[in-house]
Amino acid sequence: MTDGVYLTLVWLGVLSAFTLLLFGWDKLMAKLGRRRIPEASLLLACLAGGAVGGFVGMHLFHHKIRKPKFYVTVPLLVVLDAAIFVAVLIRS
Repeated sequence: MTDGVYLTLVWLGVLSAFTLLLFGWDKLMAKLGRRRIPEASLLLACLAGGAVGGFVGMHLFHHKIRKPKFYVTVPLLVVLDAAIFVAVLIRS
């Protein structure tokens, strides 16, 4: 495995884990009636490479699954992350 592939996997993995935690934290805060994470921040974390974690978090925590902004955008970002990974894989 080349350095580029390894770094891309690490980047996507770390961001996905972080995004999954963000979705879980936001759901917990919603249940407790406390201050929430802005939707833009959740989507930005997905855009930065954490889309898989966001997708898993949406379904694991049943969070943001009824909002078109999320159920349309996050799966598209998963495809984008996969395309970036494949592009890095092909180039190495």
